[in-house]
Amino acid sequence: MRTTTRPTLLAVGAVATLALSLTACNDGSGTQGSGAAGPSASSGASSGSSSASASGSSSGGSASVSAAGSSSASSGGGSSTSGGGSSSSGAGGGGVIVACTAKNTSVTFLQSSGHASDSQAADATLKITNSSGAPCTIVGPTTVVADDDQGKASPVSGDNSEGGSDAVDVPAGAAVVADVMYNDVNGQGTASARYTCPVQASHVKVALPKDVGTTVNVMKADGSPGGVFSVCGTDFKVGAFAAR
Repeated sequence: MRTTTRPTLLAVGAVATLALSLTACNDGSGTQGSGAAGPSASSGASSGSSSASASGSSSGGSASVSAAGSSSASSGGGSSTSGGGSSSSGAGGGGVIVACTAKNTSVTFLQSSGHASDSQAADATLKITNSSGAPCTIVGPTTVVADDDQGKASPVSGDNSEGGSDAVDVPAGAAVVADVMYNDVNGQGTASARYTCPVQASHVKVALPKDVGTTVNVMKADGSPGGVFSVCGTDFKVGAFAAR
């Protein structure tokens, strides 16, 4: 009876021990895996936290520097803008050159000192004087129109769009002049009417660029009154302005 029972008890004990061992292995394996993951994750989290903290701190520092730099740049830009405004204001106060117009200039027109020839045109002079206390500039074509005193011929005109109409600055009180080339010889008439042209103008209308015209008397070549702008033909040429 003992002989039979002992092996049986031993077998049962062995099975129980094996079951406990397997259960312990399963439980231990799960715990070990979880434990291994735990420290690793904790370590990773700690590392990540440290990295994030360091990165955040570094980024925050950069942001602070960047913000400071941006603030300084903005401040500098503001100063620059302010300076530019002051400069512009200063220029507007007296450095800006305005256009020459009929309001700030006077016009003189002198007839040619000699008649035209086969090789040379008659040469009248158009003079623009800055009569204001500030500089002005002429930009664009200036037009001259001559009407016959008797109204027997159509008006003739010319401008300096081809001769030269680039910007010309005229200081206060100074003057610029342009040559007016024209023909005053009537090749179709008799000898006595050789210098009598269809247009006999004792005055001309001069219009500066983008300005209303002003009418002035034609002066003789020496500047005395009584000149005549005698034009044979349908037009004449005005040259570029220059100081003389």
